[in-house]
Order: sequence, then structure tokens, then C-alpha cells
Amino acid sequence: MTEAAPLTSRLETVREKSDAPFLVGLVLISSVYILLIVAMLAADASFTSPHHLLEAMNTPEIQYAVKLSLISCSLTTILSLWVAVPIGYLLSRYAFRGKSLVDAILDIPIVLPPLVIGLSLLILFQTPPGRFIERFVPVTYAIPSIILAQFMVACAFAVRTMLATFGQISPRQEHVALTLGCMRSQAFWLVVLPEARRGVLTAATLAWARSLGEFGPILIFSGATRMKTEVLPTTVFLELSVGNIEAAVAVSLLMVTAAVLVLVIVRLFGQEEAIR
Repeated sequence: MTEAAPLTSRLETVREKSDAPFLVGLVLISSVYILLIVAMLAADASFTSPHHLLEAMNTPEIQYAVKLSLISCSLTTILSLWVAVPIGYLLSRYAFRGKSLVDAILDIPIVLPPLVIGLSLLILFQTPPGRFIERFVPVTYAIPSIILAQFMVACAFAVRTMLATFGQISPRQEHVALTLGCMRSQAFWLVVLPEARRGVLTAATLAWARSLGEFGPILIFSGATRMKTEVLPTTVFLELSVGNIEAAVAVSLLMVTAAVLVLVIVRLFGQEEAIR
């Protein structure tokens, strides 16, 4: 009792102190990063004008880059989900030898510099298996290389998202379905996957947004050839290389707008799911 009394008095003294300095410190530290993001976007918006944006969008090269970006990002997202869903489910539901090694390998595309990923893909297709594939499907410095370069990075983020999603879903309902006579595949499609729909949407969004902004691997593995392997990030690079800063900023704002729209759609969908 004698030891508890000083502790109680100290706690009462702590409660009497204001939390204002602590909260102010948190707000100041947080606001620095937020203001930096807003300042960058404001600087881009002030540097260009609607005229520059319309002028840039009317050029055949940028129109081609927009179309190729939309197509490649969509295909990359589909491929990423096709791979991320089974990987996330397996790692979240099963324990096996070498699981930690597999988990670490899946993080390699995230931690590696993008240029290294592009260089590694380029070297891969100089090996005998890669050259064999090139006999039938041109990959290097062609459109398939864009999708593959985007996929190598975007899929890693989708895998992490699906792994976290399946990890938060209790296996109890799945076990109940199995006891009622369902096969494992039926329990997955009818019970687990519907529960994971928000995670699937988040993974798709991350994969699409990451694919849209991918530059390093594409530059090394696909090149930056006008009207051939030109996507929006390489368009920014090409416009900067010729000194057309206004067009580069206009394309950058177009990418920012697309990313914001995707995020807004995901937020709205998430709120609707929460209400339901």
C-alpha cells in the first residue's frame, strides 16, 4: 500500500498536465510532410495552364502514350490480381518449409531499385530461355516488355495487400463450410473471396497506380521510343529531354489527376462497404 500511494499521486500529477504540447508536436511534424505534398502539386499547377494541357493532349505522341498506359496498366492489374490472390491465400492459410524464404523473395521487387529490376529483366531475356521466348513473342523493347516491367513491381504490392487481407479474415467460416461438405475450392470461392472483396479492390488500385507511375524498369527494358514503347512516365522524360517543360508538367498533372480519381473511387467504395 505504501508503494502504491506514491504511484497514484504521480499518475494524478500526470493527468493534471496538459496534452497540448504533445498534440501540437504531432500536428507540426505531420503537417510538414502534408504541406510538402500540397506545395509540389500547387507548384505544378501554377507552372502550366489549361492551354498547355490541351495542347499537349492534342499531340499524337501523348495520345498514344495515354492509350498505351491505360491498356498496359489494366492488363498489369489483371495479371497482378491473378497472381497475388493465390499467393496471399497460400501464405496466410498454410505453413510449410521455406515459407519465410518465399516471403522474403516476394519483397525483393519492392526493395530493389527500379533500374536494377529493368536491367535484370533485360539480362534475363539475353539468356537461352529468354532468347527462345523471343523467337515466338518479341518482348525486349516491345509492348510486352512494358507490361512485364510494370507487373514485376506492381504484383509485389498486390501480394502484400492480399496477404494482409486474407490474414485478417477468420478461417472459422471456411472451416464451417468444409464441415458442411464444401471442397476447399468451393469454400474459397463462396466464403473467403467475397469477404476479401475490399482487399481485392485495394490491391487492384495499388497495382494500377503503381503501374501508371513506373519508369525505371520500362526505360531500361522497353526503351523510350516514340509511338512504340512510350507511356506517360517516359513521355515526361522525353519532353524534359527536349526542353519542353510545359508539356512534361501537363502530362505529370494528368497522371496526378488519374491517381487522385482512383483513390477517390476506392475511398467511396470503402465507405459504401462500411455502411453495408
